[in-house]
Amino acid sequence: MTYNVHRCVGVDRKLDVGRVAAVIAQARPDIVALQELDVGRLRTGGVDQAHALAARLGMAFHFNAALKVEEEQYGDAILTSGDLTLVKAGALPGSNALRRLEPRGALLVDIAIGGRRLQVLNTHLGLVPHEQRAQARALAGPEWLGGPLRRDPIVLLGDFNATPHHSVYRTLAATLGDARKTDQTRGPCPTFPSRFPVLAIDHVFVSGGIAVKAVRAVTAPLARLASDHLPLLVDLELL
Repeated sequence: MTYNVHRCVGVDRKLDVGRVAAVIAQARPDIVALQELDVGRLRTGGVDQAHALAARLGMAFHFNAALKVEEEQYGDAILTSGDLTLVKAGALPGSNALRRLEPRGALLVDIAIGGRRLQVLNTHLGLVPHEQRAQARALAGPEWLGGPLRRDPIVLLGDFNATPHHSVYRTLAATLGDARKTDQTRGPCPTFPSRFPVLAIDHVFVSGGIAVKAVRAVTAPLARLASDHLPLLVDLELL
């Protein structure tokens, strides 16, 4: 599952970590990539949302802070019911011209589950096109997918703020396969905005050695309320 949780603030503007946990729990994923988590931030009551969600779900986790302001952090996490090992966490390129843009990062882990191993790379790209393109090139380049840290099978997933019509998507789809493309019967599975989803901007890309069995957006009433994104759920089989 990939899920932008919007700092656990729903479309009703209510902060509710338990509601986000319930959305995830109902889908019963083995691996969850989360974006837009607050850790120790005053605006969300000082809660470590990554830890709180992992504890509620009974999962191990790693959190990567894309933004740090004194004790406050904001970023992304990977949760799993398997054994989790951190491979790399780091920043993605920003914009020199627009220094006030929100910083972005990526988190790569190795997961042992069901007697097999899988690498998972979670990210959340920016909103400005030239910044997005630089970030996509970095992900496809030698420090991430194109370098020695990569061990297939691997899954890249997250909020890319780009539809399949954007060059950012094409850069990453040239490196890994889009899980949606293997399940044509499901259509584009839009995930944003959650109440009336029309945009497919949350994606799951897979390497060889992985079979995609099903792809769907989680559209239950609670999911439509809990965040401004719907979760994207993909059933995978390691070959």
